[in-house]
Amino acid sequence: MIVILLNYQYRAYPSTQQKLELNYWRKLAQYWYNWQLGERFQWWEQNRCALNSCPLVCHLPKLKDNPDYYSQKKLLPGKKKDLVLVRNSGELLDFTRLPSQTLQEVCDRTKKAFERFVKGDRNGKRSGKPRFKNSTQYRTLKIEGQAVTIQRIEKRWLWISIAKLFGWLKIRLHRPLPDGFKLKNFLLTKKADGWYASLALEDPTVPVFNPDKIVPTWDNSMGMDAVLHEDDYLATSDNTKLPSLKSFRKSQARLAKVSRRKSLKKKGSKSRRFLAKRESREHQRIARARKDHAYNTAHELVCSGKYVFFYEDLKLLNLTKRNKAKQDKDGKYLPNGQSAKSGLNKSWQDAAFGQFFSVLDYIASKAGAVTRKCNPAYTSQLLSYRDEFVFTDCGIREWYDEKENLLVERDVNSALNLKRVGLGMFPTIKRRRGNRVVVASTTNSTSKEVLESLRSQKPTP
Repeated sequence: MIVILLNYQYRAYPSTQQKLELNYWRKLAQYWYNWQLGERFQWWEQNRCALNSCPLVCHLPKLKDNPDYYSQKKLLPGKKKDLVLVRNSGELLDFTRLPSQTLQEVCDRTKKAFERFVKGDRNGKRSGKPRFKNSTQYRTLKIEGQAVTIQRIEKRWLWISIAKLFGWLKIRLHRPLPDGFKLKNFLLTKKADGWYASLALEDPTVPVFNPDKIVPTWDNSMGMDAVLHEDDYLATSDNTKLPSLKSFRKSQARLAKVSRRKSLKKKGSKSRRFLAKRESREHQRIARARKDHAYNTAHELVCSGKYVFFYEDLKLLNLTKRNKAKQDKDGKYLPNGQSAKSGLNKSWQDAAFGQFFSVLDYIASKAGAVTRKCNPAYTSQLLSYRDEFVFTDCGIREWYDEKENLLVERDVNSALNLKRVGLGMFPTIKRRRGNRVVVASTTNSTSKEVLESLRSQKPTP
């Protein structure tokens, strides 16, 4: 059983005094995060020795305890007894002004960042070495629901009180809160245009369902193919195409102009800070437009009445890799097609399919539907209603079947094959002496449904 937490993000309007206090809270959390990382890195440096060093010369001191989440959290009561001196700036920090649960959450954030670097995530993928954060990089404060009290709710506004924060915090409600909600935690984020509050709510009106009980069939499922051709974004097995947004492509000229002007200004000057803020606003507009497009597209798909959505398991990191360098016998570098590949990489990143599929999974789970990844091998080449390799070249966008008197589009055909893969009806294909051979075929069982889908309606422009 899955319990869904709904995240409602609103614009917050703190007073001048509250802004000063929240910025001080961010400074405390940033210092505490960097201090914990520094202690962990220092332990590594003091308790290691090179493999090729001489044991008579290289001497390791007595091994100290490795700092972890619990040992660092136990230091918080001692930090609160007196002011903490910052070595670089000479500033004195008062840890008693920040809620204790927020400081403990910083310890948990440090633990997760370090574990992803050492052990990896649940999929075994390791992240890079954690970096020390400056004042602009540490933006979010997490406050538990116990320290937040809802004082008043009106039609457009919400007033809450937070422990150790003077006065009531004013929040703009651009959409109403659900009835009977339960506040689990509260996030305060400093963005380029102001403060934002994210409320994690437990809504009793959202049905709790088991996704394993949904049995995919041909009628209640949909296949989706990611498209990067002209103005198309997605192709579905219902013979429709959804348009793309290309938010970065539309704004890159304006963004480049602001970035170029900023680079010419003197570092630390007022004009450079002004242009840096304007540059961050441009990035914010691009990200918001991309996220809004993802939500609108996901809602349009969910409103189609389908309960299972199959999409291709894209390896986005591999798709955006640089081409290998080519050299001749003299060591001179040869053209390797990276100029064209850079444009393709930009299009992949601008499309943000990873973000879209995450949004689709969230929207579908709220509507009682599920999303499933499928292996896209050979789905874009094999004809969906006949065991025949037609789309062998990426330049082949359409293919006319004289026997069926039908014009088949490459992307829609791939979406139908992905649907067949999700339903377990895609044939088994193996390579023998370099040739593709269909070993086990079930194409005849779905050819009638596929032809009906291809003849149902014309793709939308």
